[in-house]
Amino acid sequence: MEILENLGRQVAEKRGAQGIRAAAKEIGISHATLSRVERGFLPDLENYKKILKWLGVESDSPPQQQHESKPGVAQVHFRKKATTSPETAQALAELILAAQNALLAEGRQGK
Repeated sequence: MEILENLGRQVAEKRGAQGIRAAAKEIGISHATLSRVERGFLPDLENYKKILKWLGVESDSPPQQQHESKPGVAQVHFRKKATTSPETAQALAELILAAQNALLAEGRQGK
């Protein structure tokens, strides 16, 4: 997932000379979150979607509304750590979401 790996760089490029507080307000997130993203940390899913919208990129993640009303549904969020490569984090996220979707599909079939 190229967007995820280059998110901080893309945000910094689009922001350009615009102040971090002004850009964060435009996106609808805190300036601290935007600063962390530009430094390479990954935002939570809600902020990730806001940033993608601001960048003009379509999100390929499952819609948040599907999960909000269902307790116990897993969501994936990895923070950037030196011990976890972006490729490993992405593979783990895809695995968790695939398992979640399979369990949800089983639950719908059993009803």
